[in-house]
Amino acid sequence: MLFTRSAIQIDTYVFDVLMRDILGHDKQPSALVVFLFLYAQAARQGWRPVRASLRHIADETGLSKSAVQSALVNLHRRELLATTMANPTASPFHRILRPWRRRWRRTRRR
Repeated sequence: MLFTRSAIQIDTYVFDVLMRDILGHDKQPSALVVFLFLYAQAARQGWRPVRASLRHIADETGLSKSAVQSALVNLHRRELLATTMANPTASPFHRILRPWRRRWRRTRRR
């Protein structure tokens, strides 16, 4: 994997609202770590879905596979992530969902 140091822009909603909800309400810091990892990967790829297995995410974040699996369940429940697989043994594609952007655009147009 080619590593380049480039800045990515993170929506303020992630730190102002989402961080407090995931850490304070859900008490699951691993979900925030996984979300930020996938968010950064997606941003670097032009918001295309990120292909990443549980093991890959665990290795890259330093979390256990079970912590990553639990985090993914939480992110799906919160509708922050959509995952698809070509077949049962393929590495999944994770698509970051940013529902706050849709709400912001709707209120801005009014």
